Amino acid sequence: MIRSILLTAVFMTSATLFSQKLKTVSYQDGTQKLNGLVTSNAGKKLPGVLILPAWKGIDDEAKAAAAALEKQGYIAFIADIYGEGNIPADNTAAAKTAGYYKQNYEAYQRRISSALEQLKKNGAVSDKIAVIGYCFGGTGALESARGSLPVAGVVSIHGSLAKDQTRKSGTLTAKILVENPADDQSVTKEDYDNLIKEMNTGNADWQIITYAHSKHTFTDPKSPDYNEIMAKRAWNHTLMFLKEILK
Repeated sequence: MIRSILLTAVFMTSATLFSQKLKTVSYQDGTQKLNGLVTSNAGKKLPGVLILPAWKGIDDEAKAAAAALEKQGYIAFIADIYGEGNIPADNTAAAKTAGYYKQNYEAYQRRISSALEQLKKNGAVSDKIAVIGYCFGGTGALESARGSLPVAGVVSIHGSLAKDQTRKSGTLTAKILVENPADDQSVTKEDYDNLIKEMNTGNADWQIITYAHSKHTFTDPKSPDYNEIMAKRAWNHTLMFLKEILK
């Protein structure tokens, strides 16, 4: 318990320091103002990683990931999916808002596409871009592949794997890594099996890694689900995947 509290305190302090180095980038989707964050190496010609945050919007885990990716030589951009004035105040609001974008997947793909454009405007090499996402953002990572957005690969980190089965499955050109916690009660066996079927139908280059003794938000030090060992492994798997497809 003490170790967990200390880890959370260190993470929160680090995330605050990281956020001080991130620059706010305002952009538009139609009339909606969006406020993303980009790493301090913006403007250089480097591979880029778009980060899709969890269901409450831009959070400390996304900021910490951005800072860590910058150290690895990537320009990282954290997308604002909901937009100014629409950030959920609590879990109930987050579930409703995230649910809207899951159902209206084309709107979600459009917001992701807008963020990708900002990542490129901030220096990312256009043919060396990947998307990673946490939870709701993990769903968005998969939607990036489903929508044939111009990315080399996607990483879904404890994201929802479900897709409306009335949707047609097309070719999936982006390489796909799914980091799936073994004890995630929000993912059913049917969801899991349908995703594999979808990826095979789309002739995708895919991989699923399942992390033992891990619940839904196992990578977030602020969550009671946090599994330090598995979170470190997942991050190393993410870095290995990004290095393969972007460098």
